[in-house]
Amino acid sequence: MATKVAKVGIKREKGYLYFLDRKGNVAKAKMSRGGGRKGKQRQVVVAKTGVKRKEGHLYFIDKAGDVACVKMNRGGRKKSKKKKVAKKKTVKKKVVKKKATKKKKVAKKKTVKKKTTKKKVAKKKTVKKKTTKKKAVKKKAAKRKPAKKKPAKKKKRR
Repeated sequence: MATKVAKVGIKREKGYLYFLDRKGNVAKAKMSRGGGRKGKQRQVVVAKTGVKRKEGHLYFIDKAGDVACVKMNRGGRKKSKKKKVAKKKTVKKKVVKKKATKKKKVAKKKTVKKKTTKKKVAKKKTVKKKTTKKKAVKKKAAKRKPAKKKPAKKKKRR
């Protein structure tokens, strides 16, 4: 449960965020809504209270407009301590051994293994395709112009 730290009695305006600033005073800042301005808004001090904060506590402005404080809950679910359960003594039941009964021996028949003969698999011969030589077709020789010889460049000596 929250405890009141300072009675201020602030009347809230719509569209503003009320909080405790670094000095412990109650301040307000305009909330950015629906694509408005982004970034840090201008803070206005509403009431000077000078509350000194304790570590591990959360400070806020309650419905009445007063400054309230509550201890922060950290670490999620609490770890439950396991209770030691006294072990019950187990009574072992006596096992009665059964007498071995004589079993009649059944003569096993000998099984004769049949010889399996492997069938030889005939290998298929690969047939090479005969290639036919195509007759060379003589092309008409096109008249070529003799290539022009370029004069050799002279090397510079140093």
